[in-house]
Amino acid sequence: MNTHASNFLKSLYSGLCIGLGGTVYLSCDNKLLGSFLFGLGLFTILNFGFNLFTGKVGYFVNHKPSYLGFLAIVWIGNFAGTFLFAKMMAVTRYADVLVAKADALCKIKDADNPVSLLVLGIFCGMLMFIAADGFKTVQNVVGQAIVVFLPVMVFILSGFEHCIADMFYFSLANDFSLSMFRALIVISVGNAIGGGLIPLMKKFV
Repeated sequence: MNTHASNFLKSLYSGLCIGLGGTVYLSCDNKLLGSFLFGLGLFTILNFGFNLFTGKVGYFVNHKPSYLGFLAIVWIGNFAGTFLFAKMMAVTRYADVLVAKADALCKIKDADNPVSLLVLGIFCGMLMFIAADGFKTVQNVVGQAIVVFLPVMVFILSGFEHCIADMFYFSLANDFSLSMFRALIVISVGNAIGGGLIPLMKKFV
């Protein structure tokens, strides 16, 4: 398998994992429990070395411009994975409840303004870099779990915007409007800015 195909497949798997996290979050009436269980998606991605846009984008400050091509493949692959997971859930007996909850989330995002989405995306990007980089640097399993699950809980409970999770919610709600795509782009840019802040600081401090 060539490199591009392998990267796409690893990105698609990540999308499926985020779909899993999004599904359990929507299924929990308790937001604290739902935000914690959502973290299983990111933990699985990092543990198996899959490609998640919000876990990779922060490293763009340390790579050549060609890295942007890799990020584009990851973004598209993540979208494909979340879309696939959403469409599979849409044919199950849980579809009505999940779609209704996803639709309510999407209405909030669709109605938001670009500056708000950008800022919320930046803070989420910072937290996702902390999780992804921390998983690589922490040497014990307990520490790795803490450094992954805590940032996920914080971004969800704070209402920060994660572009790949939003891909799943939009796909589940079948919201493919222009405002949805505009929101995804703005959030993705915010995630990239937030993800790059810490490695950028480390280059100069």
